[in-house]
Amino acid sequence: MKLRHALLPLSLLAALPSVAAARGLEVRDMVAMDRVSAPVLTADGGTVVFAKRSTDANLKASTALFARNLRTRDAASPKQITPAGWNVNSASLSADGQTVYFLSARNGSQQLYAQPINGGAPRQLTDFPVDVDSYHVSPQDDRVLFSAGVFQACASDLACTEKKLKDVEGAKASGKVFDSLFVRHWDTWNDGRRNTLFVAPLPAAKAGAVKGASALSATIDGDAPSKPFGGNDDFAWSPDGSSVVASIRVAGKQEPWSTNFDLYRFDAAGKQAPVNLTASNPAWDAGPVFSADGKTLFYRAMKRPGFEADRFGLMAMDLASGKTREIAPQWDRSAGGIALSADGASIYTTADDLGEHPLFQIDVASGKATKLIGDGSVTAVDVAGNSVAITRNSLKSNDQVLVGLLPAAGEPIGALRALTPAAGEVLKDVSFGDYEQFEFKGWNNDTVHGYVVKPHNYQEGKSYPVAFLIHGGPQGSFGNGWSYRWNPQTYAGQGYAVVMIDFHGSTGYGQAFTDAISQHWGDRPLEDLQKGWSAALKKYDFLNGDKACALGASYGGFMVNWIAGNWNSPFKCLVNHDGVFDQRMMGYATEELWFTEWEQGGTPYQKAANYEKFNPVNHVADWKKPILVIHGQQDFRIPVEQGLAAFTAAQRQGIESKFLYFPDENHWVLKPNNSILWHDTVNAWLKQHIGE
Repeated sequence: MKLRHALLPLSLLAALPSVAAARGLEVRDMVAMDRVSAPVLTADGGTVVFAKRSTDANLKASTALFARNLRTRDAASPKQITPAGWNVNSASLSADGQTVYFLSARNGSQQLYAQPINGGAPRQLTDFPVDVDSYHVSPQDDRVLFSAGVFQACASDLACTEKKLKDVEGAKASGKVFDSLFVRHWDTWNDGRRNTLFVAPLPAAKAGAVKGASALSATIDGDAPSKPFGGNDDFAWSPDGSSVVASIRVAGKQEPWSTNFDLYRFDAAGKQAPVNLTASNPAWDAGPVFSADGKTLFYRAMKRPGFEADRFGLMAMDLASGKTREIAPQWDRSAGGIALSADGASIYTTADDLGEHPLFQIDVASGKATKLIGDGSVTAVDVAGNSVAITRNSLKSNDQVLVGLLPAAGEPIGALRALTPAAGEVLKDVSFGDYEQFEFKGWNNDTVHGYVVKPHNYQEGKSYPVAFLIHGGPQGSFGNGWSYRWNPQTYAGQGYAVVMIDFHGSTGYGQAFTDAISQHWGDRPLEDLQKGWSAALKKYDFLNGDKACALGASYGGFMVNWIAGNWNSPFKCLVNHDGVFDQRMMGYATEELWFTEWEQGGTPYQKAANYEKFNPVNHVADWKKPILVIHGQQDFRIPVEQGLAAFTAAQRQGIESKFLYFPDENHWVLKPNNSILWHDTVNAWLKQHIGE
């Protein structure tokens, strides 16, 4: 190139997109991103189907199904197979792999549909008076096992539930009398309906949708699947289609303080009474999966009643004798699900592990655990033939669908092929903050781990204000994963550094580490946070310790309230989302009583001193720092009065404070426009108190 052609005017250079500075991730990018989930493979492992959620310009979401032939090695993108304009969920595949089943409310209520995997018009298979909430088609593709919320007293007539609901709506008085708990659960008031299992025949070709079903679990006073988050992994068909096994808690008036879920076996024809297969275990039994020959039932089990964060061990039950054994008793991780290899020799499961959520292969005979896929968080898995399909995310990307070939037992997995793009490939003008895991000696001189995320515009030699994020649970983890609610990259995208500590009580470091927080909410984890903060400042000179804000939700919100009265010196501001303010009132007002009663060692009237030992309300006089309090009206886990009380405590003392209130959100903020307001409010608070 001649020199005169290379010398361009400065004004033209400034206009070239190639020299435009990359920006950081912000909430509007995040809520508008496509979200992929739930990959399922055909039985031969040759085709994968997955869901993709997209939003329009008004952030209204809809979900479609996509398919990809895995035998072809071309670069073609997955093809949408459900019609445009439909909103579908819960895909599954027929035994021959030629038909896709899914749920849709296309015609007003959520029902089961089917269509050819290669495309074509969907066919409605069910037309019940109630919604189909979850389902499994039988292995013979002739029946559907499904769950629906009904009044069990009239479960023999599905229309009866609809009539009762209309009668309530038309009543002159709105009051309701309760004589037992749950009065409300998560974000819903109890209206008397139970999640109940039904069996219905699938219609023959060209026949109309089936309208009737036979109740299977209506004689058992429990929800199948469990509320509020249970799904079709709570129940399973036997391979011959003759029986069904479901995880159900039958606890009567003790339900709100019981975690005793048992596995019940039902005769699919409804001719025999259900049988409790795990009556000998008073703790949680979950996730039934049959072996291919139907002789063995695999499942997950806890050992300690009343403790929802106990370790889930992998179990095998010989159905002929009822004998059980734990498959991998020395593997000190809590199994997240069961995907069984075709030969039944291996279980594939995910688990929290050292700040990540990898996929493990467990040898059924020996219990040997091999980490197959790490480098982030595996959120869904399916195996078929010699293929594996997963979704995986990280601190730099939302979920991607990845596929690969299964290795021999104990061998590492080969290269994975991405079928969907990473966040950086979609948001080409966005730069993401680099991250690094570090460790230090915390409480009891134990090794504790944390992550530091650099600001997206990081430069050597500069220092940056810090967002100090505290995870909830408390048995949880802030690690190498993506979140649509608490995403470190949204802070890095604003130019902040981020520090996260997996304090004692966090998952993925052994069950003893997880157990350490119970009855110790305010001392052991606080010591870890303090030592982790000091270790991070010492190790990373780009952290500006004089400009930091502590933020947390749920247990993290409790810890922010606790920090406000016990360790507020490092922070210029605080953010408490849905945090516990008064432990004693929390023990009486929350819905799942087993949680507070395990964490505090008993009921508030039995162990009053335990509830007061680490109670933020007792340290309000020592609050000093500006605090932003956020709460949702529909949060029945930590009721809104906890947030109002924290705001009142700050306001009454003249402490700078704000209260962000959502009348239509629960313990989480889920609606896109509410999420934008949440992030804008939090970012403005940080900017005000720790700068750009």
